[in-house]
Amino acid sequence: MEKNWNQTDAGRQPDYSNKRERAATLAKIPGHPLHTFTMENERLRELLAEAEQKLREESTAPEEAGPVFEKIREISIHYAKKGDLIYPHLKVKYGIAGPSDLMWTDDDEIRDELSRLLRKESGDADWKERACKILKCMSDMIMKEEQVLFPICAVNFTEEEWMGIYQDSKDYDKCLGIEKEIWEQAEPLQVTAAGEEGEIVMPGGHMSVEQLTALLNTIPMEITFIDADNINRFFNEGPKAFKRPKMAIDREVFSCHPPKIEPLVRKIIDDFRNDRKDSVPIWMEKNGRTTLVTYMAVRDEKRRYLGTAEFVQDMEFLKQHFEK
Repeated sequence: MEKNWNQTDAGRQPDYSNKRERAATLAKIPGHPLHTFTMENERLRELLAEAEQKLREESTAPEEAGPVFEKIREISIHYAKKGDLIYPHLKVKYGIAGPSDLMWTDDDEIRDELSRLLRKESGDADWKERACKILKCMSDMIMKEEQVLFPICAVNFTEEEWMGIYQDSKDYDKCLGIEKEIWEQAEPLQVTAAGEEGEIVMPGGHMSVEQLTALLNTIPMEITFIDADNINRFFNEGPKAFKRPKMAIDREVFSCHPPKIEPLVRKIIDDFRNDRKDSVPIWMEKNGRTTLVTYMAVRDEKRRYLGTAEFVQDMEFLKQHFEK
């Protein structure tokens, strides 16, 4: 099977002669994705041994083995990282489809069976048999990762790609108690998507002005952005409970509110500017419909105040849903 996975998008035949040594070398680098994956597998081995010991005891009921299986279920985070960061990249960039087509399915089946086992009661006669089987599947998956998947990645992925995976991994919860370590070499890297000429490039991707405009107009809420100088800079388009004339763009926001509301608006923005609050939700009836207006401080990664966003949502659907 592995032989069929060793094709690259450029037709280059990579050197797999020392693939496991290369994977082992990367796994020794603190904070490197392979280091983290390996540490998670080592912790999983310990939990699998603990669970197997529990299941060898004849008197063990599902509720007694439940706590260790609850811990083991956190491996779903490990599998999610593989599914989001490893499998698609191998398949799309390098034409290596085996892990995506085979191992990904196994990951999903393991997660699903763990969930089913944790819902079962002591009266389920085959619970222990199925529990033993899923522990074996997870043990086999560790072997597949360490003997096949990680070495393939070690041979093919560039250092820059590993750094990108490291950065993206920060969005995932801690798995099995393994602390996230810093990969010093990758820390200065900020991965930015490459855009076509005329596109707007952002940390999360890139799109044309037409696409961005359509996206903002598709979001099911009214959006207003006021900059740090209290100037109206943007309204999305479409029907609105609170009318936003285009003539109001580039005007001071306070001029758009009646005198009795202006003090509240000033207070909200002042709280945001001085980092006293990050959001202010206001529920109200507007035109006979339940409406939520949320004001949110817009800040950069250093919490520097950039402006205020206002989101207006018609919540009538929610009210009707819970009244059924």
